[in-house]
Amino acid sequence: MPEDICRGRKPVIDLLTKSPSLCAKLIIANNVRPPFLDEIIAMAKKAGIIFQIAAPEALDKLSGGEKHQGVICRLTQAKTMELEELLRSLEGKTSALVVVLDHIEDPHNLGAVIRSAEAGGASGVITAKRRAAVPGDTVIKTSAGASLRVPVIQAANITRTLETLKKADFWTVGLDAEAEASLWSGDLPERCALVVGAEGFGLSRLVSETCDMLMKIPIMQEGVSSLNASVAAALGIFEWTRHYAL
Repeated sequence: MPEDICRGRKPVIDLLTKSPSLCAKLIIANNVRPPFLDEIIAMAKKAGIIFQIAAPEALDKLSGGEKHQGVICRLTQAKTMELEELLRSLEGKTSALVVVLDHIEDPHNLGAVIRSAEAGGASGVITAKRRAAVPGDTVIKTSAGASLRVPVIQAANITRTLETLKKADFWTVGLDAEAEASLWSGDLPERCALVVGAEGFGLSRLVSETCDMLMKIPIMQEGVSSLNASVAAALGIFEWTRHYAL
């Protein structure tokens, strides 16, 4: 299924409401009826978005057979926020959380992390430009639209990004199953860059060595070697939230 689309009534409504500039073209199935038909066309006209009425089969083909509920947006090339812009917005803030993903490749994991980041009060999510999932249809749906609201930064080099965050008074904390310190044994830093490793591989060596500290999520049952990346990120996010955002 192509990732340059947004499908489904709620995701498309969220897109047209919050980020209409990301919609290059709206395609509506000819079996869609009022009042939704009238609402979606009115939104497209208001935002100046071209729309087309097409046979349901055309939308089936465009979505790769996935459910679309009669409406699909073709996405423009999303303009992600630059790291410097995010850091400027956080100047002077005592408490701030940024989530850094070390080459998370599964778009479902990326979407789930962004959703947790929004719920936990994180200021942004940083992911790699290469060898990583990109914000698209799967990410939008998995994040329940959070990827349209939470700043997402695509970094050329995660290690250099961590160094930049340090200069901006962030402490970088990597989640590592082999670390000695437990996530529950002490408070996370108030200005925290939480670093989560790739699915199955964890943190890369350079990223791990660059982190100020490494912490593990205690696992009680023998035989469970690690957690899903998005689950680990959620636990880390809400451990920070428990101290600073409630």
